[in-house]
This record gives sequence, C-alpha cells and structure tokens, in this order.
Amino acid sequence: MTTKPALRRYHAAVWDEPIVMEMSREGRRGVVFPDIDAVVTGLVGDPQRLIPASMRRSTRPALPAMSEPDVLRHYLHLSQQTLGMMGISLFGTCTMKYNARLNEAIAARDEVAELHPRQHPETLQGTLQIIHALDLALRELSGMDRFVFQAAGGADAAYTHACITRAYHAVRGELETRDEIITTIQSHPCNPATAATAGFKVITLALEENGYPSVEALKSVVSERTAALMVNNPDDMGIYNPHIKEWVRIVHEAGGLCFYDHANFNGVMSRIRARELGFDACMFMLHKTFGGPKGGGGPAVGAYGCSAALAPYLPGPLVVKRDGAYQLEPGADGSIGRVREFFGNVQTVIKAYAWVRAMGAQGIAAAADLSVLANNYMTQELTKIRGVTCSHPHIGAWRMEMTRFSLETLEKDTGVTVFDVQNRMVDFGVDAFWLAHEPWIVPQPFTPEAGEMWSKEDIDTWIAVLAQICHEAYTTPEIVRTAPHNHPAGRIDGAPLEDPSRWAMTWRAHVKKRAPA
Repeated sequence: MTTKPALRRYHAAVWDEPIVMEMSREGRRGVVFPDIDAVVTGLVGDPQRLIPASMRRSTRPALPAMSEPDVLRHYLHLSQQTLGMMGISLFGTCTMKYNARLNEAIAARDEVAELHPRQHPETLQGTLQIIHALDLALRELSGMDRFVFQAAGGADAAYTHACITRAYHAVRGELETRDEIITTIQSHPCNPATAATAGFKVITLALEENGYPSVEALKSVVSERTAALMVNNPDDMGIYNPHIKEWVRIVHEAGGLCFYDHANFNGVMSRIRARELGFDACMFMLHKTFGGPKGGGGPAVGAYGCSAALAPYLPGPLVVKRDGAYQLEPGADGSIGRVREFFGNVQTVIKAYAWVRAMGAQGIAAAADLSVLANNYMTQELTKIRGVTCSHPHIGAWRMEMTRFSLETLEKDTGVTVFDVQNRMVDFGVDAFWLAHEPWIVPQPFTPEAGEMWSKEDIDTWIAVLAQICHEAYTTPEIVRTAPHNHPAGRIDGAPLEDPSRWAMTWRAHVKKRAPA
C-alpha cells in the first residue's frame, strides 16, 4: 500500500424517530377507499357476506391513523438510518457480493413472484427450465450427478446430507453400527450440529502444526462405525488441506461417505471439483458464492449435489426434462422426504442462475483468482498494523479466499477488545467485520473476506480504517471502548434482550410492558 487513503468524514443519518403507532392521530387518513361499486354488489351481493362469520373481525384492527406524507417521511427516516450502516462490507466467511439490481427486478416480476408451486407444470416451464439449467451448471462446477435446491441455507443442506447418510446406511443394514460422523474443529459448526441432530455421534479433529488435522489423526478415528466425513476445505484460516484426496480414500475404504461443505468455494471456483476429489456429495451456498443476497436481503439456498449412488435418496420433487418439456417428479422410493416445502426459494435460484450466465466459465475462474489475490494482499497489509497478528503465523504459504486474524496483542496491550473495534469501524462508514465461528481457537479473532467484487481502493480504505482504530486503541482507547459515536444508536445494552418482561414484539405487548416500567 503506497499511499494511505484519506478517511472521509462520516456520520450516519440520525432521526429521533418515534414508533409508528405513537405517531397515530385519531381521524387522520392517508387513503379513502370508495364505496363498493353497485356492479359488484349486483353480481356477488354484499362482499362481507362472502367472509365466513368465524373469520370476521369483531373490532377494528389497531392500525396507525396517518397521512401518506407522514408514512413516507417515517419510513424514509428509518431507511436512511439503516443505510447509514451499509459501507464496505468484507464480512468474512460469507463472500458478500454485489446483488445485481437487474436480478432483483427479475425476481420481483409477476411471472416469478406470483407463481404458486402447485400450478400445473405446463404453466411453470420457464421457472423449471431455470432450475434445471442451474442444476446442470453446478454439475459442471462440482462433477456431481444431480442437484436439488430445496434446502433453505447451508445448514439445511448439511442436514440433508446427514439424513441421506442415515438412509444410505439403513438400506445396507449398517445404520446401527455406523453411528459416527467425523469433522474438524475448523469445519463450519453446521456440520457437527446437523450430524448430531440426525442422531449421529460427532468426532471432531483438532488442528495441528500445518493448520489442519493430520492423516494419522484421521486414521486413528476412522473405523467400522464411521458413517461419514463432513468437512470444508479450505477452512476459515484460508489453509487448504493438500491431503484431502487421501482423507476421502481412507473414509471410503472404511465404508463411510464424504461430504464437501463448499461454503468457502469462492477461492477455488473452477479450480477443483468435489467429485474428482472423490467426494460423494457437496453443498454450495447460492446466497453467497453465487451472487444471491445474504442476511437481511435473503432468503438463502443451500444447493445440495450428490453422486448417482446417492441420488435415489434425494428429497423431491425433482425437475426433469422429458420429451422437450420440464416436469416435476416425486423423490424415489428411498427418498428422505422433503427437508422443506416444495422446491425451495426459487427467486434465489433465479438470481444465482443469472450470476452464472453473466460470469461464464472465464468470469468464474477470474473471480476465484481475484478472490485469492485480494485476500493475500490484505494479509500482507493487515499484518503490518500494530496489534494485529495472523493465525498460524509460522505458515508462510499463501492463503485462499480469507485469512483469520487476531487482535489478541491489541487487547493485551490496551484492553480494547475485538468487539470494541467492531463498534468503532461503523463510525467510519465501514461495516463491522465477522469474528469467527465458535469455538474460538484464535483469541480475539476477525476474518475479513474481500472476494472478487471489492476494488483495491475499497480494500485500502478498509485496511486504513482498521489501522486508524488500532492507533486509537494505543493512544486514546476510550474513543474505541465507547464506540459507536456516529450512528443513530450507540452501544446497546444487551440485558433487555435476555429479559422477556422488557422486550416486546407487538404494539400491544409494548403498551402492556411499558406501563409498569
């Protein structure tokens, strides 16, 4: 970094905005509905009689009485305060990407938004074609034989595999024996959690000198009780296990299945294919790697793909192309059944399909390269900052799409914690970073991920913000400890969130609980 970016003066919009119900004024109206047209009553009679008596309200709903300008101004104020939190987001382990406005517009069109999954397939041909086409695209990227998009996120996809593992061994009469699933301490928590939820015992391997468990450690726990290996690679440290093929061979020879959690796929897109490494199944997160909205912009989709041997256990319905038309078929007789309703969050599937088509094979390969390049650039620059260290600093190899860093030195020197730094970052118009999945094996962690979409200027600004905050921690730590200062809400007292007598999810509960307070 040759020139340090100048940090801009920043302050989020701050409105002392009341609750909308408190803005209500009796008799004020924004919309006046016309009387029922005589033509309508002539055809159907009194429309209110069409509503069953048991469903009619006995009292008017408690809606705020406001004019249209009042409503517009209120929600504009709220949106301005919310947008004030949106800056450069290198939110680690989540591959935050730009969500193309065109894709959002397409997904909002009536042809998509107003569809019902129980429509006849003849009226769903365009949607089913997109689902089928994305299935084919992900097969190319993974080497798998079939994908389904029912799972509502990565944990759902991991659970799908745990259930398929159970069904696979049950058919072979081995489920009672094969009751253990192996994972690692740095695999995403959804892997051990879903394995346990599906009734398996979980064996977790610890990281060793090279940043991943050894082959010998794996051999020591693999046995006739092994049902599956569930692992992500590279992990959130950015370290790729070069012995992964050997891992798969060992588990297969013991009779277990192998599942590849591709949450960290961004840095290896088009470079590796799960099936070619020997895996039986894998998962992609469409709401991350494939350009779909993440978090508040969701919903999520965990695309689950598997080999032909596991396909009979997939949840239905399945989209197939037959005689030039797209059809929905139920799952096979051995199917685990649905993991959620119908065929998943179709809008997110459409956005992911648009991303794949827009990127193309060359674009996807270039995105992977840029992701690795940006991460290693950040690693070089961040480790120059006082108080910042890199996980496994003795490992000199290049990291993949993200690296886990630590503010342990900063915390020991100044008392300023990683949570304080998070709060202070938003004062500069930069979104707070992600820390790490539990358990923390790196003290005071943070795990930024640039991906391919952020410019060098954005990355330099992000680094400069962290450098400034670390400097403040050593010189004026109270500024950091009491942050944020430039936002509508300061440091929030979390105690009420744990006290049911103080929080309220409805206006009625708010009024009821506010009176005693």
